This record gives sequence, structure tokens and C-alpha cells, in this order.
Amino acid sequence: MRRRLLTIAIILVSLLAANNLAAQELKCDVRVNANQIEGTDKTIFQNLQTALYDFLNNTKFTEINFRQAEKIESSILVNIKQREGATFTAEISVASNRPVYKTNYNSPIINYMDRKFLFEYTDGQPIDFNPNTYISNLTSTIGFYVYVILGLDFDTFSLNGGDPFYAVAERIADAAPQELGSDNGWSASGRQNRHAIISDINNSSYQSLRQFLYEYHRLGLDVMSEKPEQGREIILNALNHLRSVYERNSMCYFLQLLIEAKRDEIIQVFSEGSQKEKTEASNIMKAIDPSQSSRYDAILQSSSRY
Repeated sequence: MRRRLLTIAIILVSLLAANNLAAQELKCDVRVNANQIEGTDKTIFQNLQTALYDFLNNTKFTEINFRQAEKIESSILVNIKQREGATFTAEISVASNRPVYKTNYNSPIINYMDRKFLFEYTDGQPIDFNPNTYISNLTSTIGFYVYVILGLDFDTFSLNGGDPFYAVAERIADAAPQELGSDNGWSASGRQNRHAIISDINNSSYQSLRQFLYEYHRLGLDVMSEKPEQGREIILNALNHLRSVYERNSMCYFLQLLIEAKRDEIIQVFSEGSQKEKTEASNIMKAIDPSQSSRYDAILQSSSRY
């Protein structure tokens, strides 16, 4: 298991972005898709992809030294919808996963599409980033999701381990412009935007969602290779954290993102186990994910060994 489990209590997030490939945190696949843009030179999009790849994979975002095998596997897809000169209207898809102890399996942590990504970029423009200062919507948005990815990953290894990273993500969101009627994705109003994500994560009323991340992954999935029954029982209990938040606020955006990321995996986890476990898991997930209720029938339809 990762060495950073031993040092997580003393993590300090670096306030400066320093380049250090050997110690960098992310192993990020980056794609810029401009298929919807016709009649224009595609070189600028290729150069943007290269610039973002270098930024995400060569920038050191924390003071923690990661070994190569410890880097967080992630992906970012920027789908360009429109271009007007140096202004781009796009969507950005963000995903990350973490390894499960003593297996070759990677568990999905976030799989999210942000549909309001408006930014300016000129060919050859440097990707300048400072978590304490708004420089551009391009770098603030990318940086915001970097720190969310870091926070979620550390939360799966240690209870509330993501605190310092969420603090930086919140600082980035607060520094970004929030003009009334703006479509740049930083509006503090509404329930499906970057502010809603980080606000929900840091909301003490939804603290049990972060407890879910820790118990589900570190205490549940990570023991299943050796003690599958014990791991499954812990995961079943962890689902109650999701239910408690749903009962408090069914519109909690962070809850919705977790369900979206974990839905298929939860169904797979409970393809084994006792009929009692299958029924309880199915009932919980149908209650908190009603629009996808029929998908959880797969849990009950799988054969039980007990």
C-alpha cells in the first residue's frame, strides 16, 4: 500500500507549482477533441493538448514525493464545441481511479463531465497556474479538478485525508470570476457546477460521504482479495452513509457524483454474497438512485452461494 499512508497526517500542499517529474502526482491521459470544429487548422488543438499534457504530468502540485507506481491514474478530455477567435466553448470530462490492494483492479473514483468550460487560448500560450490567483479560466478549471482528484484519492486511503487539497480547490473556486449570467462554470448559484461540488465536499452536513470514501475503499475493497465476506460487509455498511445524506438532501451534488462513479462497481461487488446482503444493497441503491432502479435488479438476479 502506498507509502503516503504513513505520512498523510503531515501533508502540506505546496502553494507554488514547481516542476519535478520524478516526484509528480498524476499520471494523466489528456485529449483535446475538436471534431465538431470544421474548416479550421487543427494545429492549435494539437498544441493545446500537448501543453495540457505537459502541465498535468510535469507540474508538482504538492510537497509530497510520489514514486512512479504511486501516481494517480486519471484522464481529462476537453471536447471543443465552438470556437470564435481565441475563445473556446467546450466540455471537460474528468476521471480518476485508484488501485485495490493485492489486485490488478482499479476502482473508479470520479467520472464527471463539466458542460460549462469557456476559456481563451492562443497558440503557444504558456499554461501559467497559481492556486492563489486567477490567471485564466483554462488553468483555474484544470487546476481545480487536479485538487479535487487529489482530495478524493487521499480520502480513500485515510479518513479526511483530502482536507488540504479541498482547501486549495475551494480557494481556486473563490478566486474565479462569478459575473451574473456568466457561462464560465464558476457561478456560486445553482446546484450543478464547480462551486456546488467543492461546497458539498466541505459541508460538514455531508461529512459521511467522505467517511464512505474511506470505509468503502480502504476498509472494504482493499481487504476483499483476502477476506471477501468481511470486505463486502463493510461496503454494505458504508452504503448507509450514502443513504443518510440522501435522506437529508436528495439533491446533494457530491452524492450524485459518487453514485454515478460507483454504480457499476457496487452492482459487481454484490454479484457475490448472501441473499440478505444482495437484498439490502439493492434496496439501498434503488432508494438513493431511483432513476436507475432497474439496473440494481442485476444484484438480485445473480446467483447466491449462501
